[in-house]
Amino acid sequence: MGYPGRRVQRSTLTPGRSVLVVEDEPSVRRMLGAMLGETGLDTAFAGDAEEALAILAERSIDVVLSDVVMPGRSGFELVTEVHSLYPRTPILLMTGFGSIDSAVGAMRAGAFDYLTKPLRKAPLLEALERAFEQRERAERRPERAGSSSGEPGLIGSSPALREIAAFVDKIADAASNVLITGESGTGKELVARTIHARGARWDAAFVPINCTAIPEGLLESELFGHVRGAFTGAVASRRGLFEEANGGSLFLDEIGDMGLGLQGKLLRVLQEREVRPVGGSRSTRVDVRIIAATHRDLRAEIEMGRFRVDLFYRLNVIPIHIPPLRERPEDVRALAEHFATERSGGRAQIEPAALDHLAAMPWEGNVRELENTIERALAVGNGERIRAEDVLPADASESGAPAPSEAIQALVERRVPLRAIEERMIEETLKATGGNKVEAARILGISRRTLYRRGASNGNDD
Repeated sequence: MGYPGRRVQRSTLTPGRSVLVVEDEPSVRRMLGAMLGETGLDTAFAGDAEEALAILAERSIDVVLSDVVMPGRSGFELVTEVHSLYPRTPILLMTGFGSIDSAVGAMRAGAFDYLTKPLRKAPLLEALERAFEQRERAERRPERAGSSSGEPGLIGSSPALREIAAFVDKIADAASNVLITGESGTGKELVARTIHARGARWDAAFVPINCTAIPEGLLESELFGHVRGAFTGAVASRRGLFEEANGGSLFLDEIGDMGLGLQGKLLRVLQEREVRPVGGSRSTRVDVRIIAATHRDLRAEIEMGRFRVDLFYRLNVIPIHIPPLRERPEDVRALAEHFATERSGGRAQIEPAALDHLAAMPWEGNVRELENTIERALAVGNGERIRAEDVLPADASESGAPAPSEAIQALVERRVPLRAIEERMIEETLKATGGNKVEAARILGISRRTLYRRGASNGNDD
């Protein structure tokens, strides 16, 4: 194939560590060869993606360092191929300033990190060191059977959940920050824990903190630590959560509620990769992956001046949106059975009629509301079987729904299946509202789509 530098430089300082540089410009290859040659790394070179894949097939490579724009297959395509064939091999991308957005897109496909050109030696070596550490952790990580859909928090079979599970597999090993969005109760922390558990940092700490649960004056000390005497009550020095999470992941829940002043200090930590405790004069280097979450629309918060745009782009490198439970009803049954098993120690079962009823509910409180409903059903029932009447809303009597008519009461006494009772209830409610489907859906506490699905063909939409 004949590219200069195809020869392997034998390691003298770090035996066993190897890096494959994929770069089509001979001058850049020579420059990188000079930088890496001083480290004693085993360095191989390729001029395009095809040659890189041939080298990877011939010998074991610890880390791949690839350009984005190359003749033939791009660095993006190489990321996808390497991630598929060699999932434990981290890939660092080299990109110009104008193509950072594209590089971020490639990271979402499985790249570990990216570097901007012109390359500087110190950031390059630091990024390589992090990539080598990630490779070593990945090799120590136990194999997990099946996909990430079996992880807690990713239970269900809806297309949306399967897509999230597959995406988590792709980005779990990346070093980049993750921003998880979604309504309250959708399971953002459980997705964050899954990312950490399936990633290269699996054997380090996962440290969660809710940014709304602690007053801002104390939140700074919680995150960054403080020295003795820094403020009233600081009788001893204390490490912050960034140091507690060093080498692992820090989960910042409800980041959208953090004040602007603290946002600026957090931004500095993300930029400099070091923390300075409150009242301290010395900084400490930290290697922490940030996984943030919010139920707020941060772009709207930016427009209203309540969230820093520069912090948003630091956090939103890898975005994950979790749709509400009402948009993925296929997951309700699996989640309900999971919560029933978990809360009863494997003793309780949910009757089919109860599952039908749960699947038809709107779940404004999402997964958290469903979990609470199952817990309440176990408490009010016999603890072994969950019946349809056990999963009725706690405030059903105050919901504004009409009382069951004599006809419906008769159906209940005759043990008519729940679906038939529901259909009759819908008919009765439509009669009471003069055929107004919007009002009927509001009274019944279901969506108009569910009303149509249950067979409400009569009435009007006003």
